[in-house]
Amino acid sequence: MTLPEPTRGDTRARNGYLVITALRFTGIAMIMAGFAIVRGVIDLPYALGAVLAVLGFIEFFFLPRVAARRWNAGAKDTP
Repeated sequence: MTLPEPTRGDTRARNGYLVITALRFTGIAMIMAGFAIVRGVIDLPYALGAVLAVLGFIEFFFLPRVAARRWNAGAKDTP
């Protein structure tokens, strides 16, 4: 049994899912790096770690929603 060829919409949805997942993973990496800096595991300034952790939280919680909205808004323009 062969699988049907993916349509343009399927490919677009898969790419959107991959982008959103990548955003979440990089957000987690930023949070972990920020916490490591704050705790002194990585020898960098405390303020840098705090800023990195906050930006990681923003990227993890809010950026995927923004990206999904923009991704869906672009889907209305294409047939």
